[in-house]
Amino acid sequence: MERMTDGLLTPAINPARLRDRKVLVTGGAGGMGRAASLLFAQQGAELAIVDIARDAGEQVVEEIRSKGGRATFHQADASSSEQIGHAVRAATASLGWIDGLFNHAGTIVVKPLHETTDEEYDRLMAINARSAFLTCRAVLPGMLARGRGSIVITSSIGGEKGFALESVYCMTKGAVLQLARSIAAEYRDHGIRCNAICPGFVRTAHGLREIDELDQLGQKWEDAGLAATQVRICEAEEAAAAALFLLSDDASFVNGAALYVDNGWYSKG
Repeated sequence: MERMTDGLLTPAINPARLRDRKVLVTGGAGGMGRAASLLFAQQGAELAIVDIARDAGEQVVEEIRSKGGRATFHQADASSSEQIGHAVRAATASLGWIDGLFNHAGTIVVKPLHETTDEEYDRLMAINARSAFLTCRAVLPGMLARGRGSIVITSSIGGEKGFALESVYCMTKGAVLQLARSIAAEYRDHGIRCNAICPGFVRTAHGLREIDELDQLGQKWEDAGLAATQVRICEAEEAAAAALFLLSDDASFVNGAALYVDNGWYSKG
């Protein structure tokens, strides 16, 4: 079945796909992470939202609670082993356990590779790749103890498809895609699944800034560029729905997958 939203047909979502699940979301205070937090709560999950942005994170929790959902906020820099470790311990104490992780924290640098600084490289590797390693490492012992768990990592169409002016970004997204596949292979016998979503351009502050910066550097993605690749920009809720599917038991035999949320762009080549 489908429903109409803002003139667009979008998939209808089955109710309560995450009923009674305890889910941690990194980068859950804004953009796609915020959309996912709201959707997961609507679908029955009790959430622990981790983000470096305290005000935005607390606002998401307040919105979830105002709609009858359950959520707590834990401020942390996900690229810090100490901070993410503390956040996961606090989230586990609050939730009782963690059986779902949406590892979404990330950022982007748009510029020619030969102009990219050491500091920009280190920052992107820390926020995109190191944070995924640290967060997954922190939640896995609890999942192993319970004998089940589901992890979804946000990669990108750039995780496998190379893009000019985004070399280091693509490098980090390739790294987390391989992390998802490797976790799937290593932990499947323990009842733990791990998959990745790989979006194209998404209508978030991050996605719109990316398009704007690419345009300023000579690439033209507005209208014609999008029409030739993914037809239109993806809405944050559409990407969040893909993460919901992979996190839920509807994807109980989906493990190590890269789910492209790009309207066929990757397939088209």
